[in-house]
Amino acid sequence: MKRRGFVISVSGKGGVGKTLLSVLLLRTYLDETDKTILMVDGDPATNLPEALGVEVKGTVADIAAKLKDDIQMGRISYDASKRDMLEGWIYEILVENPRFDLIAMGRGEGEGCYCSVNYMLTLILTNLIQNYDVTIMDMEAGLEHISRRVDSDVDVMFVITDRSRMGFKTVSRIKEVAEEVHVEVKRMVLIGNLFDEKDEYILREYANSIGLEYGGYIPYDENVSLYNMKGISILRLPDDSPSLLAVKSIAKKLSIL
Repeated sequence: MKRRGFVISVSGKGGVGKTLLSVLLLRTYLDETDKTILMVDGDPATNLPEALGVEVKGTVADIAAKLKDDIQMGRISYDASKRDMLEGWIYEILVENPRFDLIAMGRGEGEGCYCSVNYMLTLILTNLIQNYDVTIMDMEAGLEHISRRVDSDVDVMFVITDRSRMGFKTVSRIKEVAEEVHVEVKRMVLIGNLFDEKDEYILREYANSIGLEYGGYIPYDENVSLYNMKGISILRLPDDSPSLLAVKSIAKKLSIL
């Protein structure tokens, strides 16, 4: 039986820094360990590849749409034997790098429901994750991924917020929805983005008030703003960048390395 790697999910409202945290977690693992890493871009906007400085050849949603269209048009029939074909397509879109791999989920399913296809894709992706020591999932904004159980069997779910009221409200709703749909998350950890030492107490108090573990905060980092503006991969941040140092400290404090 294959081992099951350590799975991290990053959730929160759109624009609060999910992709930033995901990339900084990757950089932390690359700097501090020799573990094999799979990055999963679960956001239909597919911003993670750009932040990582890589290009994707396709998405899992593209594969699902192609197969569903072929079935609907009668070009092929669906049966269990198609799993090998699907798995081959998945590996074709897997972006392989010397230190990490990346797969993008892509846009939603659109019209039509082919539950057997979606179920088979889930099995294939679950099998893929088992090939890595660590999987980091940069999830879509809001709550949709939780209601669809994409975040099931997660070791740590980082729920990130900025300083906005809606950011905090989304954190609370994510926790509520996860409980409602019985998502199996071993640890749910609150992270703040663009906070500083003097207002960290706000994050601590909020985490305590809704029953979340408090992880820490990412401070403002002019390097991040500059790299985003110039289109430079966040992975290439200098070693002394405040945001990177903060995430490394969080990871060590939480003992997830």
